[in-house]
Amino acid sequence: MPKSDGSLSAVVVSGGKQYRVTPGDQILVDRLDAEPGSSLKLGRVLLLRDGSDIKVGAPGIDGVDIEIKILSHRRGPRIESLRYKSKKRVRVHRGGRADLTAIEILSIGGLTEATGTATKTEAKPKTETKKKAKPVKAASEPTTVAVDETKAEAPAKRAPRKPKTTKETG
Repeated sequence: MPKSDGSLSAVVVSGGKQYRVTPGDQILVDRLDAEPGSSLKLGRVLLLRDGSDIKVGAPGIDGVDIEIKILSHRRGPRIESLRYKSKKRVRVHRGGRADLTAIEILSIGGLTEATGTATKTEAKPKTETKKKAKPVKAASEPTTVAVDETKAEAPAKRAPRKPKTTKETG
């Protein structure tokens, strides 16, 4: 869910549904044909808000793309529907799970934050300050438990069957 105080946001269409996104958001959309870890661009942007400047497209804004990164493919929750009519022998049970893709919004129109002074994605130089790491107390000898692999993989055995007794008739 996007933060309401973020000054850079957009409304984008994916899979016939509209999503309000800001850079850094992670959302679930309908399944996309891309491998996890790859990046794509969504080109259908309906609205772009950059601070107090708002652009509305008719139907979309030309030249604005939203760069996304595919995080993973997963399935949604199980949704079931049941139709039942008493005394009429009508019982219809249907259900399914949606195929979803988790994505992360990297940038909107090449921007990763509000453009009060037209700042594009810039790398800030890091100052070289090294902090000394505190020494970690070594724990006593780590105990490793050896597991017999043959017993771990073998299924549990059943108790032997009782012998059948025959009844004598006579």
